[in-house]
Amino acid sequence: MSNDGRSPRPAFAPWDRRELPGLFSVEESARRVGAYSWVEQRLFEALGGWIATVPELDVKLVLGRHCYHHAWHAEQFQARLPELREMNPARCTVPANDGVAALLEAVIEPEATEHTIEKLTGVFRVLLPRKIAAYTYHLNATSSITDAPTQRSLRFILQDEFEDWREGEMLLQSLITTPEAAARAAARAAELEALAVAAGGIAGPGTLGASPTPEVTP
Repeated sequence: MSNDGRSPRPAFAPWDRRELPGLFSVEESARRVGAYSWVEQRLFEALGGWIATVPELDVKLVLGRHCYHHAWHAEQFQARLPELREMNPARCTVPANDGVAALLEAVIEPEATEHTIEKLTGVFRVLLPRKIAAYTYHLNATSSITDAPTQRSLRFILQDEFEDWREGEMLLQSLITTPEAAARAAARAAELEALAVAAGGIAGPGTLGASPTPEVTP
């Protein structure tokens, strides 16, 4: 049908099937982005601190590169907050709940020089997979119309996360060369996963959407 010059054109081209609303309100998106920024900042601080304590030179070099990735991620999320909500971004940059704060404290806790396996397990087998899942869910759930800048930031951040995850896992596997080392890594992962489950994920309960209602046994 031709346009007679009086009827307004549709908002989107005929081939564009985007929908305006996403799953998050402005307040919920700001809460999540602030929680992500807090996690990234804490991880930057942890990896930077570990550089002085890990004895393996190759691990030092990897942590030195990765810690600045997380600093940049924190900055990217911070830059989104003023646009998502008219308030001081510092007020949003907090852990999603006490459980998330406890999880990050536990990830950061190993300091002894002989705990490199525990350090890397916490980051690359627990925290990074949890972050990748949360960021991917947010990317898929938010609106490409109303929150395209956040989607763009998430895509760049996820590229870093996947590459760092792969490199960190390879580094960890190079250190796990005995059954005893494998048992240490497994025990560490189980301990931290329990904390992650208790927290509900890095954005708290609902990190990956609504939790299913538990079945009631008669």
